Amino acid sequence: MQFPSFIAKRIRHNEAGSFSATVTRIGVASIAIGVAVGILAFAILLGFKQTIQQKVFLFGAHINASAYILGNTYEEGPLNIRNPIAEELPHIPEVDHWQVVAHKSGILKTKDEIKGVVLKGVGKDYNWELLKNTLVSGRLPSDRDSSSIKYGYSTEILISKKIASQLRLEAGDGVIMYTLQNPPRPRKLTIAGIYDTQMEEFDNTLIIGDLGLVQRLNNWGADTVGTYEVYLKDFEDLDLVAERLRKVVPVGVYLSRVTDSFRPLFDWLVLLDRNTAVFLSLILFVACFNMVSILLVMIMERTPLIGLLKTLGSPNRQIRRVFFRVGLYMVQKGLIIGNLTGLTLCWLQYQFHLIPLDPVNYYMDTVPIVFDWPVFALINVVTVLVAGVILLIPTLIITRIQPVKALLFKK
Repeated sequence: MQFPSFIAKRIRHNEAGSFSATVTRIGVASIAIGVAVGILAFAILLGFKQTIQQKVFLFGAHINASAYILGNTYEEGPLNIRNPIAEELPHIPEVDHWQVVAHKSGILKTKDEIKGVVLKGVGKDYNWELLKNTLVSGRLPSDRDSSSIKYGYSTEILISKKIASQLRLEAGDGVIMYTLQNPPRPRKLTIAGIYDTQMEEFDNTLIIGDLGLVQRLNNWGADTVGTYEVYLKDFEDLDLVAERLRKVVPVGVYLSRVTDSFRPLFDWLVLLDRNTAVFLSLILFVACFNMVSILLVMIMERTPLIGLLKTLGSPNRQIRRVFFRVGLYMVQKGLIIGNLTGLTLCWLQYQFHLIPLDPVNYYMDTVPIVFDWPVFALINVVTVLVAGVILLIPTLIITRIQPVKALLFKK
């Protein structure tokens, strides 16, 4: 065993109840708390971001391409299904899926209640997988049978839990929809299922039906749609793909990114990133400051030992390595305890949803957890590197200790 490692090991094995043992436990605890809080913070932050993004992507694609229309309305102008965008999308490797949809404003009317809504018409290419986890009652309109198809389109719709509560409707009930056009064109629709995203932007107005219904209401042909919705394999490629599509967008077509359509939500997520970074920086600073103080205390307590080692010919560098390894041992033990504590708390929240949230303010009913192992590994690496650099500072005092005075030093 190397000499610094041997002496460091002897220093670590202090008698129980000694002052050195107490300050060592404090140092280990400070690192453990910092690492555990870091793991919890990033697991929750990534959980918030992933959960909110997934809910936004339920009804807001990464990129939308729609025809311009005069006025402020939820509807779109007619867009031919065969256009330069459709020709370019298959050649973009970053694109995962695209689909065509159309929107139509209207009013749902029951015997006692009315509700303004926006009907989103979807076709056979619509990806229903995103909505399966939000379904709370009934079934998806995609699971329909031929009896629900009349006049070439389906009369089944999917409504939100909030709309169903306001209109006192359940899955399987019928409802009349009046479209906002002159003259009004009422349609009797059947509620196939009820969804709940807990996001007011969608749950308050949006219902989902057949694209053929919207085409019929707008007097469009089968080759005319309202919007191209484009989903990417990696959200980080959003700007790259948007810029490529802008080069082929025809005149009269508007291209929008989801970050522009839902800017307040994404600005909030950026703010969460900044707050978390500041919070963790403060925790790491306090933990490292504690490590410096503790190592200084240990050096002062071991001043006679330092004087003896210098008298026997040990250079300052070798003695500094002794206490540096003592500090790294505390960091190593703190990392083990901190990781076990942080991951255990994350697992308990992930499995049992111990901490609830108000869906009105947070768009979810429980604190979300995401296990991102590369991020957790990065927390450990950064902690070791920062602590290692900080631990070099108190060992500099060893170079100023004189052997004669150190041997006469009394604790």
